[in-house]
Amino acid sequence: MDQFRNIGLIGRLGSGRVVDTLKRLKRFLIDSGHTVILEDAVADLLPGHHLQVCSRKMMGEICDLVIVVGGDGSLLGAARALCRYNVPVLGVNRGGLGFLTDISPDELEAQVGEVLAGRYMVESRFLLDAFVRRDDEQLGTSEALNDVVLHPGKSARMIEFELYVDGQFVYSQKSDGLIVATPTGSTAYALSAGGPIMHPKLDAVVLVPMFPHTLSSRPIVVDAGSELKIVISKQSGIYPQISCDGQVHIACAPGDSITIRKKPQKLRLIHPLDHNFYAICRSKLGWSSRLTDQ
Repeated sequence: MDQFRNIGLIGRLGSGRVVDTLKRLKRFLIDSGHTVILEDAVADLLPGHHLQVCSRKMMGEICDLVIVVGGDGSLLGAARALCRYNVPVLGVNRGGLGFLTDISPDELEAQVGEVLAGRYMVESRFLLDAFVRRDDEQLGTSEALNDVVLHPGKSARMIEFELYVDGQFVYSQKSDGLIVATPTGSTAYALSAGGPIMHPKLDAVVLVPMFPHTLSSRPIVVDAGSELKIVISKQSGIYPQISCDGQVHIACAPGDSITIRKKPQKLRLIHPLDHNFYAICRSKLGWSSRLTDQ
């Protein structure tokens, strides 16, 4: 197991609960002999800390472990920035569902202490790269841990587009858009749109149409190594958007194409040893527990 000496702290802004947890975590880590490094945005929340401060990019280069305090959205943002540095990431849940941030604030010191003592498991989660092109010009690019979503933006009109997988034509569709989700994102927006739940170990992506105009349109699961291409119809009367993890948005126009492929680098996500994907689904999604003995 990795030895964690330099530990970076990232936190969601605008939350008093996050600040309280960051203070507890900082004190615990320092008392246990670790070097604590604060993200520059977090440092402003902890006046008088007397600790090293750096950007999120630099944190990926110098830290052995990064702890994110917040919700899944906070971890998504950190994942996109840190995956290229191969630094492991641990999430402390101060948000809502908490599919990714699974350290409980009530057991903060005990659970983080277990990780620091080497008692943890590591999961590799792949991300997606998305590229928007207009003719031969690249207009924008971003990555996503959860999903890349084509949607109408502020318009209430349908988008007409074509979908290709590995260069093969799949279909032409009129709908509110398309969700391209990783297994990590299959329990997020894609689930709300009727997509399947995918185990995080699967090397696949799911394509979920959003309110398609044909009843036969259904989610499709394809190999994660596939190259996906979405071409917006030139006759489309609206200017849709691409959203990556719901946090990065790229404006598109009729005739633009969006290419989506698996990112070479992966996120190293740390969990406690008792981490159980199905138990999380039972807890977060309200699944029934085991039948009682008769």
